[in-house]
Amino acid sequence: MKRRTRLALALGGAAVVLGMQWLIHQPDGQHGPAGRGGAQAQAAHYRLGRIDFARCELKQPQSGQTTAAWCAPFVRPENPADAAGRRIHMRLALIRSTATHPAPDLVVFLAGGPGQSAVDSWPLIAPALRPVLEHRDVVLLDQRGTGRSHPLACPKAEHAAKLAREQRAGRARPPETAAQREARQAAETRACLAEIEQTADPRYFTTTDAVDDLIALRHALGDPRFDLVGVSYGTRVAQEYAMRDPKGVRSIVLDSVVPDTLILGEDIARNLQNALTADFGLCKAEPACMKAFGDPGADLATLRARIARHPPVVTYRDPTTNVERTRTLDERVLAGVVRIFAYSPLTAALLPLSLHQALAGHYAPLMAQSQLILGQVGRQIDVGMQATVLCTEDAPLLKPNPADEGTLLGARFIRDLQRQCAGWPRGRMPADFHRPLRSGIPTLILEGQYDPITPPRYGREVLAHLGDARLLIARGQGHSVIGAGCMPRLVGRFIARLRPKTLNASCLDALRPTPPFVNFNGAPP
Repeated sequence: MKRRTRLALALGGAAVVLGMQWLIHQPDGQHGPAGRGGAQAQAAHYRLGRIDFARCELKQPQSGQTTAAWCAPFVRPENPADAAGRRIHMRLALIRSTATHPAPDLVVFLAGGPGQSAVDSWPLIAPALRPVLEHRDVVLLDQRGTGRSHPLACPKAEHAAKLAREQRAGRARPPETAAQREARQAAETRACLAEIEQTADPRYFTTTDAVDDLIALRHALGDPRFDLVGVSYGTRVAQEYAMRDPKGVRSIVLDSVVPDTLILGEDIARNLQNALTADFGLCKAEPACMKAFGDPGADLATLRARIARHPPVVTYRDPTTNVERTRTLDERVLAGVVRIFAYSPLTAALLPLSLHQALAGHYAPLMAQSQLILGQVGRQIDVGMQATVLCTEDAPLLKPNPADEGTLLGARFIRDLQRQCAGWPRGRMPADFHRPLRSGIPTLILEGQYDPITPPRYGREVLAHLGDARLLIARGQGHSVIGAGCMPRLVGRFIARLRPKTLNASCLDALRPTPPFVNFNGAPP
């Protein structure tokens, strides 16, 4: 069973790894010398520094498609202060450049979440980094606690919780009270933690521990300089790495950046509300959408009020399995559905139509689409690693903001997270962890205009402390824009030339918002 978090999904990174779950399979191979071009096609091993890579494939489940790669074991102590203690076997993969003689620096992709696997995420982000591969190798290390790097998963506890939720949804009974929900969440968290602690100590799965792993990896690879490419939560890892090992960093790309100063969750309600206002504004500016739906924001407010009084029990078909499901659509579920719709331009364009349908009593399309999106995102998240990161680095510093009470999410995200973190072990966090990165390392910052979780103002905040950096805002886009339009080409040029301020980004002017759908066939011509 794939991991699905019951803790709050802090960033998601949905636009990067949406729906793609990939596995590594290592075929048998003959030993031989490593090389490039034709030699690369025949060689079975490739050595960098002290690490010996062997041929492997990144394979998509239920598909014959594969990506050729090179894999190697990488072992680290679970507790960095106890070299003789339990060891973590980490999954490491290398995507080799198409160049005969690639550049000596290595591109390191840092996945989002927190809780996503870099290796599992690779096949979908690969097109965005194709220009980079023309001259450089790409390194993929599953962050400790994710993917196949000693994942902090609790499949038994998650399965039991899922069954209990389905049983509750299928019964004719009143919705849970707040006290009942809090007690259930606490019990689920305890069960998950107990399962994880059978094989791991969650305290040692923080961002700081992950950065130590990357520093150790760079030394093991022969001390090349890294070109860090972070997406969403991966931008926090990139900034922390640049603070701890600045001489080991050649360049940085920050896609949908999380400022080091940010406490994850503190702006979540405000950011979503701003994004929804902008998204709904697109509908009101489009005559066909305005004629069909009027004000989507008003529809959402009316729907919220109706659901608060009488939460409907909705029966719908799971779009991935066609299995019939039943779920109560309460205010929390609605808020989660709307939030996840806002992540990408395509699903945001569906939101006015979906809300209007729900207001007419047709809840199934909204629930089915949310099941598809949340299922895809959830399968990419390792619950325990995410919990350790959030409960160590953010939850203790969060304070509910009374001004959030009038928003769709309200302050419940913060309250829920803090309750769930009350019994979760905390790891280590340096005293300067939340200080801004001040650096002259060439840096390219990418933001989506309508990002509901890491808006463009975050990019401006990070940019203010960097000496050789540039911020690019992708018009009409949401969360994670490294693959939007000509952005892959720009990222490739930046990493090749390291001149962010003179990078010609005029090709981004062609980007536009996705027009709002007036029916399920799409936008008007």
